[in-house]
Amino acid sequence: MHILIVTQSKIPAEKYGGTQRVIWGLGKALVQAGHKVSFMAAEGSVCEFATNMLVLNKQQSFEVQVPEFADVVHYNGIPPGGDQIQKPFISTLHGNINYACRLHRNTVFISADHARRHGGEVFVYNGLDWSNYGSPGNFANHPGKYFHFLANASWKVKNVKGAIRITRMAKEKLAVLGGSRINFNMGFRFTPDMHVSFKGKVTDAQKQFFLLQSKGLLFPVLWHEPFGLAIIESLYFGCPVFATPYGSLPELVPAEVGFLSNSESTLAAALKNASAYSPAQCHAYAADLFNAALMAKGYIALYEKVLGGAFLHDTEPLVKQANIGNKKYLEMLP
Repeated sequence: MHILIVTQSKIPAEKYGGTQRVIWGLGKALVQAGHKVSFMAAEGSVCEFATNMLVLNKQQSFEVQVPEFADVVHYNGIPPGGDQIQKPFISTLHGNINYACRLHRNTVFISADHARRHGGEVFVYNGLDWSNYGSPGNFANHPGKYFHFLANASWKVKNVKGAIRITRMAKEKLAVLGGSRINFNMGFRFTPDMHVSFKGKVTDAQKQFFLLQSKGLLFPVLWHEPFGLAIIESLYFGCPVFATPYGSLPELVPAEVGFLSNSESTLAAALKNASAYSPAQCHAYAADLFNAALMAKGYIALYEKVLGGAFLHDTEPLVKQANIGNKKYLEMLP
């Protein structure tokens, strides 16, 4: 089949851009499985394995931009005028919706919890093209110099301040991948803690360099994480995960590869046991279960279903106020 993958972002991602990494890996895996893939993306996008690279015009109705050659359309986000799209299509929701609404019956979510909170059931776990990340090598040679935080540090729900407090409490060093010591993005912020080093926004190659020197990922998010690419990226490089138990985290982080708690002191104590986790087991878990080929297999089954004229959900997924909640940030105990 010929799949048109649509995103409003520019591809490929250079530094920050988890969704772009996911759909890039998906497209490549679909081609390797024998299908044709074209992208419709922001101006300036390039892709060597795509049959076509089309520019998405945000000023024009989307349904009139869908080319005749596409057998199925895979929109990433909420498709404008979804009911007007004449081709069979699905749409993957990558983030959280914070208002009550109904979603199209062909909406796909990225974890079981993500689906449940948005009134749906159908989900496909994200996967990555691990060939972009390089080999973790011999884990016995990894120095384990610090713990790392991997996210956009200016986004408060990712809780870099909590990560700083937890490592200060544990008397451990912290490398922040995705932020700066002086930040003006959300008002002036200066981080004086000298146990913290800031690496800025990093490329895949830079992630490999820093994660291979890490004892583990510290991920104390204050929202219901839809998926969390930082989790699987860190596990791939042998880093156990220490995080809050929100959103997809209980699905993605079994006890064999990490520890979950919403208590800062409990997480600080758990950091002392980081060496008890097997880096090889962490790596194998991520590499085997969250790769682009397995993700593509899941999506192919959904493409075939809509090509056969069926909807993915029997009824429209309903986002209820009760599932959204009134708290902007979830609780973190001392």
